Amino acid sequence: MKAEKTPIYLIIAATAGLTLGSMTAKADEKPNIIIILADDLGYGDVGCFGNKHFNTPNIDALAGDGIRFTDFHSNGAVCSPTRAALLTGRYQQRTGITGVVSAKRHRHTGLDLEETTFAEVLKTAGYTTALYGKWHVGYQPDYNPVRQGFDEFVGYVSGNVDYHAHLDQTGKEDWWKQDRLNPQKGYTTDLITDHGVEFIRRNKDRPFLLYLAHEAPHYPYQGRNDPPRYIRGKGRTKDPVTPEAYKEMIEVMDEGIGRIRKAVDDAGLSANTLIFFFSDNGPAGPGSAAQLRGKKGSIWEGGHRVPAVACWPGTIKAGRISHATAMGADLLPTMAAMAGVALPENLELDGVNLLPHLTREAPIASRPIFWGVKKMLAIRRGNNKLVTNESFTNPALYDLKADLGEKQNIAEQKPKLAQEFLKLLKEWHAEVNKGVKKRS
Repeated sequence: MKAEKTPIYLIIAATAGLTLGSMTAKADEKPNIIIILADDLGYGDVGCFGNKHFNTPNIDALAGDGIRFTDFHSNGAVCSPTRAALLTGRYQQRTGITGVVSAKRHRHTGLDLEETTFAEVLKTAGYTTALYGKWHVGYQPDYNPVRQGFDEFVGYVSGNVDYHAHLDQTGKEDWWKQDRLNPQKGYTTDLITDHGVEFIRRNKDRPFLLYLAHEAPHYPYQGRNDPPRYIRGKGRTKDPVTPEAYKEMIEVMDEGIGRIRKAVDDAGLSANTLIFFFSDNGPAGPGSAAQLRGKKGSIWEGGHRVPAVACWPGTIKAGRISHATAMGADLLPTMAAMAGVALPENLELDGVNLLPHLTREAPIASRPIFWGVKKMLAIRRGNNKLVTNESFTNPALYDLKADLGEKQNIAEQKPKLAQEFLKLLKEWHAEVNKGVKKRS
C-alpha cells in the first residue's frame, strides 16, 4: 500500500493560520460549486456554439443565463492530462500525466497522492465533496478519488466503459462506489445524473462541491437502448458509429444537466451555486470542431479549444460572451477564491483566479499559455500562437484573430516574435518536466 499523505486541509490550515472553528461555514456563506465535464465534446457540438443538429437547450440556457466562453481551453488534448490539470490547477506535465492513463499499460500508476486537488482545497472551507462519473487518473484503490479529497465517489476509473455493461476496454468490471467495485445497473449518463441530483438533495443545507464527469459523448457510441459493445474478459468489440447514437448521447447528457439545474432550483440554491460546464478536449471522429483545425489529440485549436459556459444567477451577468483566454487549470484558484481559502505559498499553481472576470467582468491579465501534445508543443499569448515539435524546429506562427483555422504561417513575417515564443516555450518545457516522474 502506498503511504498516506498528510491531509491537505491540515497543511492549508496551518499555513493560513486558520482554526478549526474558522473553517466551519454555513451554506449561505459559501457558494456551492458544480463542475460538469463532458468527454470528447467538440467546439461545434453545442447549440449555443452554432450547432443546428443537436438539441442542447439546457447547456444553451446555462449560457443564456450566464456566460459563454469563446476562447476556453482544456489543458490537454486527451482525457487524463486535462483531468490532472483540472484537479491540481497545474500543468499536467508537472504531475507526470502527459498522456492517457490506459487500462492496458498504466494500471499500476496514477496521480501522485502528494498533489493537491481542488476537492482537498475546498474541504478546508467545510465543503462536502463528491465525484460521480469518470476519474481516469489512477486505477488502483490507492489512487481512488476518496484518497484525493472526495468524500463520495461513484463511477469508473478507466478512460471509458460500456454504457450499459460498465466494463472497460479490456473487459474488466469498472463501476465503483468509493474504493470498491460495486456493479450498478443503468445507462452511464443517467446514473451520473441520478447520483448528482441525490447529492444536491442530501447536501442542500451545507456548502458542497459536486464534480460530474460525464462519459458522453466518448465511445462506445451507445444510446439508451443500444446493445453492449464490450464483452467481459475480452473488451472492446466492433463499435459502429451512427449519427443517431452520437446525437442521442449528447442530448441525454444535456437532459441530465437540466435535471441537475432543476435540483438546484428546487433546493432554493440557484443564487448561491456556480455551475461551470466544459469539455475535456476536442471531438473524436463523429464530433465537430466547427471552424477550428484539428480534433482530439491535436495541438491545433480543435484539439483543446472547447465549449465552456458558466452560470451563477445574480452574480454572473446573464447573456455575457467572454472572448478572454482561459483554461481548465484556472478553476482550482477560482474555486479557492470563492470559498475564501488561503492557499499555501509553496503550492505552485499555473492557473489564475477567474472570479473577478466572472463576477465583475474584469479582464484576465495577459499571460502565455502552453500545451504539450504527444511530441508537439504550442505557446499562446494574446492572439498569437506558435506550434513546433520537441526539437523546436520548423516553428509555425499564427494570428488567431485573423486566422482561427490556423492556415497561414506568419513566422517568416514576424521572426522576432517567433524567436521570442520559441525561447519562452523552451524554458517552459524544461521547467515543467524537470525531475518529474512520468506516469503515463
